[in-house]
Amino acid sequence: MKRYLFLILFIGILVGANIYLSARFNHFFSIENRTLLRVIFPLLSASMIFGVMPFTNSINQLGHLIYIFSATMMGFLLYLLLSVFTVDLISIFTNFSPRITGIAALSLVLMVSLYGIINSWIIQVTKKNIEIRNLSKEIRAVHLSDIHLGHFRGKKFLQRIVDKTNNHNPDLVFITGDLFDGRINLSKETLQPLTQLKAPVYFTEGNHDKYSGVQTIKAYLRELGINVLENEITNWNGIQVIGLNHMRADNTAFNIHISENGTTIKSVLENLRVNKSKPAIMLHHSPEGIRYASENGVDLYLAGHTHAGQLFPVKYIADLIFDFNKGWHRYNGTQLFVSQGVGTFGPPMRVGTKSEIVLLTLKPQTI
Repeated sequence: MKRYLFLILFIGILVGANIYLSARFNHFFSIENRTLLRVIFPLLSASMIFGVMPFTNSINQLGHLIYIFSATMMGFLLYLLLSVFTVDLISIFTNFSPRITGIAALSLVLMVSLYGIINSWIIQVTKKNIEIRNLSKEIRAVHLSDIHLGHFRGKKFLQRIVDKTNNHNPDLVFITGDLFDGRINLSKETLQPLTQLKAPVYFTEGNHDKYSGVQTIKAYLRELGINVLENEITNWNGIQVIGLNHMRADNTAFNIHISENGTTIKSVLENLRVNKSKPAIMLHHSPEGIRYASENGVDLYLAGHTHAGQLFPVKYIADLIFDFNKGWHRYNGTQLFVSQGVGTFGPPMRVGTKSEIVLLTLKPQTI
């Protein structure tokens, strides 16, 4: 039911936005052919829907170009709508001509879109010290999530991530899913930079890995020496590393990316029997089910998925959707860190968020 309500709301907003933009551009530039505007904006909006999802896994050049155009248009149209609305508000208090107001709106959307594209390629390092019970010594861990290799990013981008990670000399590297975002760059060659990481690497899948071909991705990673965890516990120097496939928290939880019932965070953790006397770090793509992590003795839960909303003002909507949208949180005895992700989904833009590598310094608990 929630899925249909979301769809109805989305279509309603889209229709309203098209009517508003068509009317305002006719006002700004006195375009006589109003039918042209009424066709252009709906076509651009339609390209977002019918150019992104159907062509996500396209590997031919035409499909690749359609995806790039459509995904970029998603961000551009969002900021076009916000720019027009902003200059309309400003025009209440000014006497600029409609043409100047229209040019100001176009200038604003171009500047914001360009900033968003550039900002999405700037990889920042977020540092956090975390105390963990029963930890015997300090450990440096890098948390990577949502790299989204695909139409916009490939081997060179992954190499930048690896180089930046190695610069911080981690003892461990955790990757919590959405390594890929389409099949166009899905190859073992694209993943070769991961072999240069100077620490053990643990990987768990994300929803976009499933869409792209998760078993192929896992096979390549294993061939390259990456530790792929599938609903299991492994040990590293006395630390339990728990890796879960992407799943819902329990059978009553709603997750738009998961349609099938079956294994849940609750059921898997109950069967794994985590040793509560030893440090435990859990990897799962999306930040849900923390209640069950806490009940089963998980000390640190690492997740991604949210992108922190990726774009202003979507990030505020993400705050409403996700109980834990970004950064560090505590739930009973369990700590959670949600990465904003290194890459992007859809528009190759970040406005109000950052592309981040998370450097965690894990320390023995002092109290």
